[in-house]
Amino acid sequence: MEVLVTGGSGQLGRTLVPALQAAGHDVRQMSRRGAGPGGVRGDLATGRDLAQAVRGAEVVVHAASDPRGNPWEVDVAGTRRLVQALDRGRLRHLVYVSIVGVDRVPFGYYRAKYAAEQVLLASGLPVTLARVTQFHPFVDEMLTTARRGPVLIVPMGWTAAPVDVGEAAGFLTELAGGQPTGDVVEFGGPEDLSAGDLARAWAAAREPGVRVVSTPLPGKLSAAFREGGVLPGARAARGRRTYGEHLRGV
Repeated sequence: MEVLVTGGSGQLGRTLVPALQAAGHDVRQMSRRGAGPGGVRGDLATGRDLAQAVRGAEVVVHAASDPRGNPWEVDVAGTRRLVQALDRGRLRHLVYVSIVGVDRVPFGYYRAKYAAEQVLLASGLPVTLARVTQFHPFVDEMLTTARRGPVLIVPMGWTAAPVDVGEAAGFLTELAGGQPTGDVVEFGGPEDLSAGDLARAWAAAREPGVRVVSTPLPGKLSAAFREGGVLPGARAARGRRTYGEHLRGV
């Protein structure tokens, strides 16, 4: 099928595009610059070149996001622009890449992703909302940032189920080739791990000698993480590659 991937130049997109191509699809990757093989220009924040970028798409995997900028403009308003630009007569399936916990965790970026989900559910388009847990490299980045010299301080009681990017791309590729569910599906890593366990594994592999300290954090956001707000539900699909295997490069 003719597949358009928004956010094709991002971490997930760079793995997802070849996975879709390997499945036999004709894939275009949309970004603001339109760089790379099969790249087309389209700006969700302004709508510039969007109609041309989506022309002919039978399947859209909507992975574009702006967590460090203005997600309300890109993720929410940009999703509205995407909905308006799509050819409803040709579109068979739109898969939206969201995050496990967007409906439970009181965090601004998550609220924007949840609002984008509601835009799609109200659009009347054939959609599937794919909520995925945090990728392994994201956990690496957070732990690197949290390190203070010989000490790595992490929130006490927080839990997560980090997932391999390649396995997430494979899951999304299967979804894209299937029928829309009109609802939420979840995909997470194989293990539910505390922040302390993740930090100790990271320190042992990357920074031996760093001491991990777990400390309680107050507030609603911390409570949501302690209560498993970012863990996939019982019916979620799960990957196989563990965070430990990621750290060992296997």
